[in-house]
Amino acid sequence: MPERARVALLATGGTIAGGRAEGLAYAAGALPVKALLAAVPGLDALAALQSEQVASVGSQNMTWAVWDVLAARIQALCDAKDADAVVVTHGTDTLEETAYFLNLVLRTEVPVILTGAMLPPDAPDADGPGNLRDAVTVAVEADARGRGVLAVMNGRVYTARDIQKSAASGVDAWYAPGHGVSARVQGAHVHWSHDTRGVHTARSEFAPWRGQALPRVGILYSHADLDAATARALLDTGMKGLVLAGVGSGNTTDAVLSVLAHAARRGVAVVRASRTGSGAVVRNQEVDDDAAGFIAAGTLNPQKARVLLALALSLGLSGQGLQACFDRY
Repeated sequence: MPERARVALLATGGTIAGGRAEGLAYAAGALPVKALLAAVPGLDALAALQSEQVASVGSQNMTWAVWDVLAARIQALCDAKDADAVVVTHGTDTLEETAYFLNLVLRTEVPVILTGAMLPPDAPDADGPGNLRDAVTVAVEADARGRGVLAVMNGRVYTARDIQKSAASGVDAWYAPGHGVSARVQGAHVHWSHDTRGVHTARSEFAPWRGQALPRVGILYSHADLDAATARALLDTGMKGLVLAGVGSGNTTDAVLSVLAHAARRGVAVVRASRTGSGAVVRNQEVDDDAAGFIAAGTLNPQKARVLLALALSLGLSGQGLQACFDRY
């Protein structure tokens, strides 16, 4: 990299860009990207920064359409060699889903780092400026290349595949079950501890992103006494794929398992994941996946399993091909 690396900062909104709103604590995505940069004095000493406003939304309103624009812009920057690294500011609610999507569809070795904030900019101990500084610090690290998409929050670096938001409040709201923190940021230094697992970015069959239409895929949340009517109602909306956020190791009521098996026979791709937040959903352990035609999500949580399933279906994968895909990614 050059002595002062070129970093493209792409803003999408979120709490990190929160502004005042009548009757609310704050409105996500209200501040422009220039305001984010102004809140971190000396940031331009770390890198030669260029900034763009890709979107201005709370991440609960993140869509495939925004992902399409974001992925295309990052790929263009990387292909044209206009940036040595990319930092994306994002709301924390769906940051892990955006990170995982980008991890699958970007064909590049260039560091791509997502960051956000748990507290709005006017909070006394706002975490956004520190997170942004840490993200740029990681982005310009030579060792960040080739690791896939990363997320930086609260002085810690996580892989896109493994990061999960684990709390609704507090700056220490992140963990990576079964994998742990990939690195820690201490001032100007980044201390790496783990490599990235799973296929990603330059080796992903979904990359580069081509802007293709993605099939409708939903998530069914299991709970005690979940009835068949609820599952049928979701399937009747035209789902091409469905992820079960199952109890324990991806399980649900007998009535719903029967509905899902029937849907699988009709060509709906059904993936079993766990609502617990950690651990692996193992094939044919408590549910006969072979007989039912289900896919086991392994260690992917339901929201990331939805992303992978939609992309896999867009390539026409089915059956054993889908299971092999979940095993690889």
